[in-house]
Amino acid sequence: MYLHLGGDTVIKTEDIIGVFDLDNATMSYKTREYLSYAEKQGKVINVSQELPKSFVICNENNEYIIYICQLAPNTLIKRAGQL
Repeated sequence: MYLHLGGDTVIKTEDIIGVFDLDNATMSYKTREYLSYAEKQGKVINVSQELPKSFVICNENNEYIIYICQLAPNTLIKRAGQL
């Protein structure tokens, strides 16, 4: 199945590793460090021009990709559960 993250971005639900609240998760130094590293590697994709609320880590073709999304984590989880 597929999950619509916003904009023109759709991902396979089987590729999802985790859905995280951006505000809560970035309180940790290690998470901020990881997101910064991933951004420098070109592995972060911002799917919206709006204020981001969550990020989704996916394993696509044995490569980790992080999608920054305007939707709340609960909304994404509900959407994935309805598929």
